[in-house]
Amino acid sequence: MECAGIGSFVLLGPDVWAIMSVIGSTTTTGSIVIWTLLVLLLPIAGFLVRFFCGPRAAAACI
Repeated sequence: MECAGIGSFVLLGPDVWAIMSVIGSTTTTGSIVIWTLLVLLLPIAGFLVRFFCGPRAAAACI
């Protein structure tokens, strides 16, 4: 049972990164909602698809 807890914790980092990256992108609101739902509903597959094919985050201005 502890392996599931550790696995969930390890999966949380990339999913949070993917969601923050999608929210920070310069794409339309509809695309942001679709990508966010994809990452939330399909955590592993959604992260991998987003990583390779998803919208890129806007460059940070300092």
